[in-house]
Amino acid sequence: MIISSDEDLQALRDVGRICALAVKTMGGALEPGITTRELDAIGRKVLEEHGAQSAPELCYQFPGATCISVNEEVAHGIPGDRVIAAGDLVNIDVSAEKAGFFGDTGASFIVPPGKPKVEKLLRDGKRALFLGINQVKTGTPFSRIGTVIGAFALKNRYTLIGNLASHGIGRSLHEEPKELSTWPDPEETRIMEEGQVFTIEPFLSLGGEWAEDGDDPWTLYSDPQAPTVQFEHTVVATKNGPIILTLAD
Repeated sequence: MIISSDEDLQALRDVGRICALAVKTMGGALEPGITTRELDAIGRKVLEEHGAQSAPELCYQFPGATCISVNEEVAHGIPGDRVIAAGDLVNIDVSAEKAGFFGDTGASFIVPPGKPKVEKLLRDGKRALFLGINQVKTGTPFSRIGTVIGAFALKNRYTLIGNLASHGIGRSLHEEPKELSTWPDPEETRIMEEGQVFTIEPFLSLGGEWAEDGDDPWTLYSDPQAPTVQFEHTVVATKNGPIILTLAD
């Protein structure tokens, strides 16, 4: 989507804030003994209280309001009876629609106590995201995002999941520009346009290189199996740099 008015921008900020608030509230509720279904219900309540609806349900008939992926699950985990335990690595991904506009954000959390290398992975996952966000500016090649994130991963001996990409968003959950790499991609030649809306969502891992299907139609697992984190924001490219739409405050 290309933003064409202040009204568009405010509508995108509104739904983005709601998504971010859901992630923040769900993350705050994480504790040993809670099920992923109970956690999902918390996210659904936040969306509904603010007049938004789950985008995965609306667009793809996903069996839950949010995606909750635990440990070996890297993305699109289905909420259910799985019980969260101490030490679990949990990714929460929330996307929603309100008034015809979409937002998408996500974050990973560790349920204390966490292993030091996983705690560091979480910190560096956030760093990788903001390194990518800092490349956003009208006229900049999209390839800059993956190049910078890839250099950071290589320097710090991480891998990146190479088939889970960022995407355009706005009037639909997934739209042009599609398949935006968050890893070095010499074939990426597109340029950021003024007012263009898209996500940035690197999947930083301690060894995983690919997302593989599991036993259900949705859940993806890292291959090789390894702790993996995802942090995601929806942003707008402007001549003055990025606008982050998915902030809770």
